[in-house]
Amino acid sequence: MFPWLTIAIALPVVGAILIWALPRAEAPAEPAVATASAQASGGGTATRVRSTTGPGAGASADGRTAKRIALGTSLATLLVVAAMALRFDTSQAGGLQFEQVVPWIPRFGVHYAVGVDGIALVLILMSAVLVPLVIVAAWNEHDDREDGGRGYFALILVLEAMMVGVFAATDVFLFYVFFEAMLIPVYFMIGRYGLGDARAKAAVKFLLYSLAGGLVMLVAVIGVYVHGGTFLWSELTDPGGALAAIDPSTARWLFLGFFIAFAIKAPMWPVHTWLPDAAQSSRPGTAVLLVGVLDKVGTYGMLRFCLELFPSAVSWFVWPVVALSLVSIVYGAILAIGQSDMMRLIAYTSVSHFGFITLGIFALTPQAQSGAALYMVNHGFATGALFLIVGFLIARQGSARIADYGGVQKVAPRLAGVFLVVGLAGLALPGLAPFVSEFLVFVGVYAFSPVPAVLATAGVVLAALYILWMYQRTMNGPTPDKLTGMRDLSVREMWAVGPLIALIIAFGLYPQPLLNVINPAVERTVEIVPEADVAADGASEEGEEE
Repeated sequence: MFPWLTIAIALPVVGAILIWALPRAEAPAEPAVATASAQASGGGTATRVRSTTGPGAGASADGRTAKRIALGTSLATLLVVAAMALRFDTSQAGGLQFEQVVPWIPRFGVHYAVGVDGIALVLILMSAVLVPLVIVAAWNEHDDREDGGRGYFALILVLEAMMVGVFAATDVFLFYVFFEAMLIPVYFMIGRYGLGDARAKAAVKFLLYSLAGGLVMLVAVIGVYVHGGTFLWSELTDPGGALAAIDPSTARWLFLGFFIAFAIKAPMWPVHTWLPDAAQSSRPGTAVLLVGVLDKVGTYGMLRFCLELFPSAVSWFVWPVVALSLVSIVYGAILAIGQSDMMRLIAYTSVSHFGFITLGIFALTPQAQSGAALYMVNHGFATGALFLIVGFLIARQGSARIADYGGVQKVAPRLAGVFLVVGLAGLALPGLAPFVSEFLVFVGVYAFSPVPAVLATAGVVLAALYILWMYQRTMNGPTPDKLTGMRDLSVREMWAVGPLIALIIAFGLYPQPLLNVINPAVERTVEIVPEADVAADGASEEGEEE
């Protein structure tokens, strides 16, 4: 079988190596100026940045070459993933396809094992689409650096390889390796190439939170091997396998070990506090990959590992997770309303949106889980577009503070129009992609229990408030004198955000192609969990009778 997944993982790595191997070129004689300072504003910190991102920005020769290599490699990876997706058999989307299983560390039963079901495939496709758009959006951001930002573009490619690998891994230990390895490029993308004086602190906070969750998960990974005798996901989920007979109390502890790591990554309340700081100190492209893709690893892990490895333990955690999800929805939305910094505001909206995703996952109904899986993809496109358009706005004015804007639609109508579309997608307007996924979550959660479905509607109301209020304060009203000469979106910037808007509209009007791929995998999960729970309850009752 052709190694589609291995090539999709290897291509970005090769591109990153080529970029790092470029000979050093002399910096431009008159480098563009970039300054960053943090200014206190209300309850948070607003980042102020001045950078040259216009057509006249200069870059070193190795920087220009690095950009071309990065873009070419990411487009080649997208073509490979798209070709693989066209060969995906939707009638068998519930099982693994394009599998490769090769012994890696035989002594410890570790394999290089990759494969995708419908959910993993759409998340890999989403990742492959976002990366080249991020590279195009960040084309001139690092021209003031001596190396033209070639290290940043190399890190993007390394991160892409890790993202494809983490969604494709079907060996639990290999998944853990990719899960932890993703931290390295993101740490440097925030700490070295980020914005503001607090970027180093934000990078360390991100790293510490993620490492803490990863260490807890490592204990659970070892526990899975001890009790299951293998790391292979296909064998661990076998109804007749060793893990199926695991002691219920042990299963709960192992479930909790994985869940804590995924809750931090997602992020859920109350382990979400690293995200607003990381988003505020990140370049917009970094924020797109951080929130649009990396955070999905948490919710994907809940579906793939928590539910399918430990179905007998799920019933113990359903209502606590539902409660945490509802808190995340309302808490994230309320804090988003109070933000004065646009990057922090979008980060808090994501905390709220991830509450909908986890709520759908643990409702354990086909509609809710299909909506949650679809929400992961739609949120990646919608929030990615929102981060990019806010990044373009910040590049022009040099500030992320909402108060520094107003009347932008009069001087930059294209920018304001795109901002409106992606903002409406963020509040799940009917006709745009997030509406379909949010509607499915509500239908499925209501079938599970009407109470959490009703309570979650508060998030919908608050979403309209924080999105429309931000748009009103930045795009409408009188135009300050300092904004009168603001440039509208360039052709390059339209190429960066245009495909995302097209996808948001297309999947809003016709989401069936994605659902055809997602639904079989969801049905498999829904079938496994209730049957195992019933079996576990029955075994417990029999034991008590004896």
